[in-house]
Amino acid sequence: MSATNKLWSSRDERSWLTALDKYWSYVKPTHLDIEREFNSLDVQQIEQMNAMQWYEFLLNKYFFWKYTARNRYVTTTSQLKKYLGPKDNLDNLFSIKQRIFEMNKDDIADGLNIACEIRGLGTAGASGLLAVLFPSHFATVDQFAVKALSEVSGLQEKYAITKMNPEQIRVSEGAVLIKIMRQKAKELNTVFSTDKWTPRKIDMVLWVASR
Repeated sequence: MSATNKLWSSRDERSWLTALDKYWSYVKPTHLDIEREFNSLDVQQIEQMNAMQWYEFLLNKYFFWKYTARNRYVTTTSQLKKYLGPKDNLDNLFSIKQRIFEMNKDDIADGLNIACEIRGLGTAGASGLLAVLFPSHFATVDQFAVKALSEVSGLQEKYAITKMNPEQIRVSEGAVLIKIMRQKAKELNTVFSTDKWTPRKIDMVLWVASR
């Protein structure tokens, strides 16, 4: 039984907390500050940002947090910077922010589709943004989440997960993965009689579970 599969079926909260703490040992030293900031983000401040502040948040904070490899950061931000051009201005980017905060958070696919409209973001990047903003509703879905969940036995979505391309997750697939993590967070809160487990924390655990 893999470490991920063993943890997934565990009802020992200490095991889950240990796995969650392990996440921090894999964070790059250059990203510890932004990780800590995002771990206790005041989302109301983000909601109140104007167009330029929203752009700068994405450029200097979110994209920096999500794309830790230098080449990926350069590639994705080159797309984001097009909002400063004449054809795709900051008003368009700002309107996406407004729709993100107005959306029905229960509709996972719709949320992902809206966030994917931001230049430079695919499903993984969009899910990360939503997870940072709304950790109680969304989780980051990336190659690590796909790999980890593919090791979990007994999931109804097992076949669908094995068919996913971890490098190119579709919105519909991302919605499946986030739904699984929502359900797991709800289950843990019930089992442990708490309210602290969120889809975001589940994705943090999955990011390091099999390492």
